[in-house]
Amino acid sequence: MDIGSGVELRQLRCLVAIIDEGGFTDAAAVLGVSQAAVSRTLASLEQALGVRLLRRTSRIVTPTATGLRVAAHARRVLGEVETLVREAASGHTRLRIGYAWSALGRHTLAFQRRWAERRPETELQLVRVNSGSAGLAEGACDMAVVRRPLEDRRFESAIVGLERRLCALAADDPLARRRSVRLADLGGRTLLVDRRTGTATPELWPPDARPATEETHDVDDWLTVIATGRSIGVTAESTANQYPRPGVVYRPVRDAEPVAVRLVWWRDDPHPAAQAVMELLTELYRER
Repeated sequence: MDIGSGVELRQLRCLVAIIDEGGFTDAAAVLGVSQAAVSRTLASLEQALGVRLLRRTSRIVTPTATGLRVAAHARRVLGEVETLVREAASGHTRLRIGYAWSALGRHTLAFQRRWAERRPETELQLVRVNSGSAGLAEGACDMAVVRRPLEDRRFESAIVGLERRLCALAADDPLARRRSVRLADLGGRTLLVDRRTGTATPELWPPDARPATEETHDVDDWLTVIATGRSIGVTAESTANQYPRPGVVYRPVRDAEPVAVRLVWWRDDPHPAAQAVMELLTELYRER
C-alpha cells in the first residue's frame, strides 16, 4: 500500500523491524524475507524520503536522529492501519449508534439491556456526536437516532416513535409553577436553539408571535444558560429524561406537535442489524 510520496507500508514495517531487532538478519527472519530484500526495501525508503535513516557498520546498525523520528511516525501509521483492518473485520460484530443530545431518553437503558439479551453476539455502543447526522456522515457510527429529518439522499430513515415537546425553564421562572404551558406563553421570551441538531425553531410559532433566538451547540451549555433565567428552551422529552439539572424544570407544551424520533442508516450499506434495531426501538416507544 502506497501512503503518499512513494512511501509504502512494507518499507515502514522494514524500518521498524530493523530498529527493533537490531540488524538486517533478524529483521529478515521476523518479516519472513531475505536479508537482501530487507536491504533493498530500506534503501528504497531512504531514497523516497531523501534522507539517511540508519548507520550501518559491519557489526551494528543504529538509527540516525532522522531515522528515530521517522520510525516513531511509522509506528503510529502502522498502528492506525492495524486498527483500521481490525475495525473493518469486526464491523458486523459491533453496532455503533450515534445521537446528538439525548439518545433514547427513558428508553435508553431498556434498549441497551434488551439488545444485550437478544443479540449478545453484536456489541452495542452509543456514541454522542453533535452533528446534523449524529455522527453518521462523519463515519463515527453505523446508524443514528435523530429528531429532525435529514435531506441527504445517501441515508434511509424510519420513524420509530414520537416524543412530546417540553419547555425547559429556570426553576424560579413564573411559568415553572404551571403544570404545562402553551406556545403563546413563550412568544415573548428568548429561545435558545441548536440549529444543527435541535428540534425547536421559531417556525413553531405564528409569524407575528415568534420568540427571539440565541444559538448554542451543546446540551450542557444550553442547560447552564436556561438555569440563569436569561433564555428558555423547547426540546423533546428525551432531553428531560437524560439531562435532569438542578435549577431547570421541564413543562409540557400542550399545543405543540410531537417530535418524530428517526432511525437513520446508510442507504447503500446498511448494517446487518438495522432491521433488528428498528423493531426493538419501535417496540420500546409503543410501550408508553
